[in-house]
Amino acid sequence: MSDDELFVPRAATPAARPVPAWAKTGPPKSKAAVRTAPKVAARKYLAPSDPHEHARKIAENVIDAWYQNFGGSSIDIPLGTVGALALLRQPKEIGTGLADWILNLRPDELPQFFKEIYLGHWIKRPDLINRALRLHDWAWNPDPDTQQLRAVHAVTNRAINTGLLDLTGHDDPYWRSESDVLSPLLTGLRHKSDKKWRGEYHTPACVTDLMARILVDKDFAGPNMAIREPAVGSGTMFRSVAQRLRDLQLNPHDYTWYGNDIDSLAAACAAVNTIIWDLGPRALIGCADSLAPEDDYAKTVEEAKDAFAQRDRYVDTASAIAASRRAFRLIDQLMPDKKDVPA
Repeated sequence: MSDDELFVPRAATPAARPVPAWAKTGPPKSKAAVRTAPKVAARKYLAPSDPHEHARKIAENVIDAWYQNFGGSSIDIPLGTVGALALLRQPKEIGTGLADWILNLRPDELPQFFKEIYLGHWIKRPDLINRALRLHDWAWNPDPDTQQLRAVHAVTNRAINTGLLDLTGHDDPYWRSESDVLSPLLTGLRHKSDKKWRGEYHTPACVTDLMARILVDKDFAGPNMAIREPAVGSGTMFRSVAQRLRDLQLNPHDYTWYGNDIDSLAAACAAVNTIIWDLGPRALIGCADSLAPEDDYAKTVEEAKDAFAQRDRYVDTASAIAASRRAFRLIDQLMPDKKDVPA
């Protein structure tokens, strides 16, 4: 065999073929792959005509959602969740936009949302938000329990879908003061033995409403009058008196309110309700033993003054930081760019 026969020339490289049209794009995605998460909308809840019965229904649904989702024994968390939602305003004329937006939040987004609600009210009433610390302290946990967050998410959805904002979202304080949502929730979350040991029994709203109608009239409720409640609980008696004053065309802001309770969680609920019911700038909530000999009212006043002073210091510091940042931005705008400076 000759050398020429051993040499087999390589075939010429074929010309590149045009890419077919079907190969230029990837295969079509399945409908399941391109499907986006559905938007959740608030349900229309057929609420009872009696606002107190409506509040009780909300409490029952919240308690059911908390324990069905294994939220645990920290009852301050569902109380703080409902308290934060009750501080929001959703007037009927704007529809359910706010409720729909909240329902589409993820569980891990809720703590930040609740912190912003409480901080927004802390600017105006740091004393009351400080008193309500037990209701929102959990939201500042840097490493929250995922199971508790799922329970908080379930509580949020259940409260909104049971019409919480229909009770507490009004701009007019008269309408959002028709019931006390936190009272039946606190009572329902606590174990019977715990309530018995504490001697805690919340007065029904029908009783406090009757007492307010009997005791408060235009002659009795003069201007600059002080209204005190040594066992304020969640503030149900205050709510009834405030509504009675409004019925008499009187303004609760013209009165001094002082409520005290030995239980810090009940006092926290009363502090949040004081904001919801708009009792005014002279409403104070204390946490102490009303039967103790010391003057607890003076202590509460000092704690309120300290809270406002602390608020002012924080606001001044934040204003100074913001002013410095604006100044630095202005300097950066006025100074020439280094690239434009000749060497």
